[in-house]
Amino acid sequence: MKKSVLTRYRVMAYVTGVLLVLLTLGVIAKYVLDIDGASGPTRVIAIAHGWLYVVYLVVAFDLGSKAKWKVGKQLWVLIAGTIPTAAFFVERKITPELEAKVAARDATAVPAARAAAGAGAEAEKS
Repeated sequence: MKKSVLTRYRVMAYVTGVLLVLLTLGVIAKYVLDIDGASGPTRVIAIAHGWLYVVYLVVAFDLGSKAKWKVGKQLWVLIAGTIPTAAFFVERKITPELEAKVAARDATAVPAARAAAGAGAEAEKS
């Protein structure tokens, strides 16, 4: 798994989380506090969150499939985009685990690449 997959997920988790918190505040302002001007911004935020949540689902599913997660963990990460503030906590929980996987992958990839480059250089000398 590449670090870029994790980075894409982290960006979408934050964007989705912020929009969901704003949407929740907008719904509270519109329906509970009965603020007249809350209708327009709440509608825009709802549409943005809806479309970006679909992008979040694709990115999170890609991350889960490349990390080879079990179905339960995958579902929890996917659902986190629908619970206010959950995306922040889930992102903070899985990032260290996946960064360790990426670092381990990179650590094994570098010696293999050096060995292949060394073998190629020796072949050219012969």
